[in-house]
Amino acid sequence: MKTAHLRFYEELNDFLPDIKKKIRFEHKFSGKPSVKDMIESLGIPHGEVDLILVNSNSVDFSYLVNDGDDISVYPVFESLDIKNLQHLREKPLRNPKFILDVHLGTLAKYMRMLGFDTLYKNNYSDEELIEISFVEKRTILTKDIGILKNKKVTHGYFVRDSNPEKQIEEVIVRFNLKGEVKTFSRCLECNSILKLIKKEKIIDRLPLKVRTNQNEFYTCSLCDKIYWPGSHYKNMNILIEKILLGS
Repeated sequence: MKTAHLRFYEELNDFLPDIKKKIRFEHKFSGKPSVKDMIESLGIPHGEVDLILVNSNSVDFSYLVNDGDDISVYPVFESLDIKNLQHLREKPLRNPKFILDVHLGTLAKYMRMLGFDTLYKNNYSDEELIEISFVEKRTILTKDIGILKNKKVTHGYFVRDSNPEKQIEEVIVRFNLKGEVKTFSRCLECNSILKLIKKEKIIDRLPLKVRTNQNEFYTCSLCDKIYWPGSHYKNMNILIEKILLGS
């Protein structure tokens, strides 16, 4: 048997048992596995890894691990500059776009409410999710670690919390999105950008009370849903303030 020493940093420790968290530990292995296979065998999805140092040198996922190697593994760096090292993804996240798995429907609405480009359907198969992410260069947010281990996934994140309000705070912090918030700019139902529309163009579609009390309206060009700042708007603003304060 051969021995490598590994150390995982920051949130990558979420996937490790307690005895291996935040320490350098020995790992016994046979043959000559790639560093990607070794990392994933320990439960870390490669989509959450952006930098690997072996004996202080940056390597890619194809590196074959040797007996005695000292391996340090770091998570994705969305707000730090490591351009002089070997990124394991084509490029860092800019102008972020997301696609969410079936377990994150409420999170998807919160993200759209804050203006983030967010695809979601409650019937996406894993294959559809991965293919759309690959073609459209979208970051997958998921509660399924197995999805992030697929070799086609380049941008992905395992959402730790189960509470949707905590989830959106988690995502904002993880991807450094606080400065990207554009509240009420997207349709909560289909993700399209909302556009201001004159009241007279839609007046026949409005409830009588709304016709009387509201003068500002927005519409979705894709699903044709109409939005206005009613009582729900105040409640959503309270929620947004709470989310942004927590992040």
